[in-house]
Amino acid sequence: MDRKIQVLLDTVKRLLRRNAFPNLSNLLQKTHPADIAHLFRYLDFADQQKLFSLIKDVNDAAEVLTETEHSISAELLDELATEKAVEVLQAMSHDDSVDIIRNMPEEMADKILDLMQDERSEEIVHLMRYREDSAGGIMSTNYFSLNEELTVKQAIEALQEAKDAEMVFYVYVIDEYRHLVGVMSLRQLLTVPPHKVLREIVRGDVISVHADADQEDVARWVAKYDILAIPVVDEQNKLLGIVTVDDVIDVLREEATEDIYKMVGASEDELLYGFRAFKVASLRLPWLLVNLLGGVVTGYLLWWFQATLQEVIALISFVPVITGMGGNIGGQSSTIVVRGFTTGRIDFSTLPQVFFKELRVGMIMGVVCGSTVGAIGWIWHGNIYLGLVVCLAMMISMTVAATMGVMAPAFFKRINVDPAIASSPFVQTANDITGILIYFGTATLFLKYLSPAAV
Repeated sequence: MDRKIQVLLDTVKRLLRRNAFPNLSNLLQKTHPADIAHLFRYLDFADQQKLFSLIKDVNDAAEVLTETEHSISAELLDELATEKAVEVLQAMSHDDSVDIIRNMPEEMADKILDLMQDERSEEIVHLMRYREDSAGGIMSTNYFSLNEELTVKQAIEALQEAKDAEMVFYVYVIDEYRHLVGVMSLRQLLTVPPHKVLREIVRGDVISVHADADQEDVARWVAKYDILAIPVVDEQNKLLGIVTVDDVIDVLREEATEDIYKMVGASEDELLYGFRAFKVASLRLPWLLVNLLGGVVTGYLLWWFQATLQEVIALISFVPVITGMGGNIGGQSSTIVVRGFTTGRIDFSTLPQVFFKELRVGMIMGVVCGSTVGAIGWIWHGNIYLGLVVCLAMMISMTVAATMGVMAPAFFKRINVDPAIASSPFVQTANDITGILIYFGTATLFLKYLSPAAV
């Protein structure tokens, strides 16, 4: 934690314990709303509520809620008088208001929408029709647009009078039916003759997204073309709103966090359950049961090869190495593929290249690691054939694990199952099973050379 935030948090906690609300109120007036929102992460709901009630400025309160988890923001507003909650929501941009209202109880949300100004309420209801994770769901409708028939001089005058428009770094040019005609930067607008008509100078190849586009796709487009905002259009190419770079940063952070949670079989919902152990356990348990089942199958295979084990007990020494290395390389490959699907760097057209690349990588690492552990087995147990079995099994299992790490995410992606949440436990379990089969299958083939009588 940042030193400044740590000091601020300690001060706030101390003042809360003393119920020194006048001092707290003065402190909050001097603190940036984003820092206040950051403090909420380390406070329970009762203290969050006390702190929020001390924020006098409506705009500051709105900004604090914008920077706070939407579910928590909804709970904090639910504790306020309805009129006060409406006042705070009206101080936000439409997209932020929508995110918070979506997390409110239906009765409370309806009451707030009824009390809002008609025009604003209609706008919010319209935005709520879009999926929360779509371009329409995260777009802002406070954008700046101009008719294509205006001159540059008229456009600059209109720009000087603009209020409450978000991200006025780009000027969006529309026709009389609100179709998106083009876009231009402020720099371009200020460097052309005043008498020029916008239609003549506007750039027509506009990078835009459909309102139903997934927010991950929107984030990729913004990152790919290095732009500060991207317009959102409907089926008729009518301009609906814009998604700004700050929203894209939130999307990237949200999606990355979600993927990390999923890949370890957890869920971001755990944060909402706080310290409720049974709730958290219920979220993690399904994927642990998958691994448990895999462990049982692995144990059965060991029992199945008991004759081989009884003949050459030294084989047991390398079981953890075979399964562990296969799991590691399989996990690395699956992580790369899942991340590639998420960022758009990998799709089904490039998957064969990725597969053969991981195959070669698995073979190279298998040769190096297999030779190393094979030499150790030979020296340790004094049997060159044991070293050869371990070497071959390691090479084959690591190669199989690397390709499994590519195929599993691709399979789940193809059947519309999130590869981030399904790949890791599947790859781990599959590699344990195949590793044991390969190791003891190879050992069984060389059994007559491994028995003590053969040494």
